[in-house]
Amino acid sequence: MSTDINNQYLRTKVLSASPEELRLLLIEGAIRFARTGREGLIEKNYEKSFENISQSKAIVMELLNALDSKHDPDLCRKLSGLYVYMFRLLTDANIQHELDPLDEAIKLLEYDRDTWKLLMDRLAEERASGARHPAPVSTAPTVSAAAEAYTPLSIEG
Repeated sequence: MSTDINNQYLRTKVLSASPEELRLLLIEGAIRFARTGREGLIEKNYEKSFENISQSKAIVMELLNALDSKHDPDLCRKLSGLYVYMFRLLTDANIQHELDPLDEAIKLLEYDRDTWKLLMDRLAEERASGARHPAPVSTAPTVSAAAEAYTPLSIEG
């Protein structure tokens, strides 16, 4: 029964989340799966580690696929390289049953999460100030332009 309630809560949370919140949920999920996979490696429970690290890899691949280079090609190129590197670290940890690459991937995912939270805070401030003041004329990229480098993730199907 508890699992059913948790699934309903998660479904509601996902369905009501903004695209920015969905991305944050994905990053947090990748971290959670990677940490559980780490526990599996420590316990020498390779089935547990394989399943969870594989889930983390799938999320990293989704984050990579969600990049939209039409808004900021340079940022997307850099993030693409980072996600490919994280994917490789997770793969190495899975194949070699080693903690070092997994720990590095977790550290990078946590950094990505923290950076994304800062961007979400600035985006909220930008939206709030935009509602109070007309938009200034500027050629400098805005925080919202950086957020748009991520295509909204589809939860349909």
